[in-house]
Amino acid sequence: MRILVTGGAGFIGSHVVDTYIEAGHDVVVVDNLNTGKQENVNPQARFYRVDIRDEDALRRVFEQEKPEVISHQAALANVRESMEKPAEYADVNIIGSIRLLELARTMGTRKVIYASTGGAVYGEPDFLPVTEEHPIRPLDNYGASKHAVEHYLYLYKHNYNLDYSILRYPNVYGPRQDPLGEAGVIAIFTGRMLKGQACTINGTGEQQRDFLYVGDVARANLLALEKGSGGIYNLGWEKGVDINSLFHMLAEAVGYDKPPVYGPPKLGEVFRIYLDATRARTELGWEPTVSLQEGLARTVAYFREHGV
Repeated sequence: MRILVTGGAGFIGSHVVDTYIEAGHDVVVVDNLNTGKQENVNPQARFYRVDIRDEDALRRVFEQEKPEVISHQAALANVRESMEKPAEYADVNIIGSIRLLELARTMGTRKVIYASTGGAVYGEPDFLPVTEEHPIRPLDNYGASKHAVEHYLYLYKHNYNLDYSILRYPNVYGPRQDPLGEAGVIAIFTGRMLKGQACTINGTGEQQRDFLYVGDVARANLLALEKGSGGIYNLGWEKGVDINSLFHMLAEAVGYDKPPVYGPPKLGEVFRIYLDATRARTELGWEPTVSLQEGLARTVAYFREHGV
């Protein structure tokens, strides 16, 4: 089928594009290259440099390509930055998504697969691992903006029969993640370790996250093409890894011998979060396959080969 991937030049989006193409689908990429890189785009995909807020340019893409499905990966995604730029995060993540949904509604698209965040929508959890029924209490503007779009997806399905599947990601890592920019901790630490630089752990390092390899995320987006109608799905390993342990695992993978530096905790960040993926397993047929140890080894190898 013909699939439009927003943010398809980005870290996660480009892996989603690769997975769709490997499965035989016809893929179109829209990305403004704010954080994405054109060299990430699969050469078999058709690329348009378009901001999802640019309604006219986006409409031209829809008229030209007539996508059956949208895989919506485009977003501003830096928790810390979102606390400094709440209006910009709302403009891109909410208003940009609404423009996309309006075109999908009027141009014949049948389904939207939406990249949401399990790490930021729930807030500090009442129980672990967190299920999809957990109360929504985001502590940062990024999480709030991503969750707002989930409501729009529901109303577009109810009113206009535009189908959707929502995938709530944990902490995603792997090749092509920018060690600068809106990077996750694994990319930041890998980049600094390979350069022999000090690594700063914010807070005590006892905070926990669920780290999921990007290839497993891309496979969930493939499965959601035909499954998960109107559903919300957590992705993850269902267990947390503390940042101190992660630091030492990564240091071993790199061959890094410096101790970590500790700094103050960051505003808006959850202390401990990991997700229950039972629903994704039973309804999508998805489960993670790349262990953290293997994923770290692949990530380090990629950074060594491509430089940081």
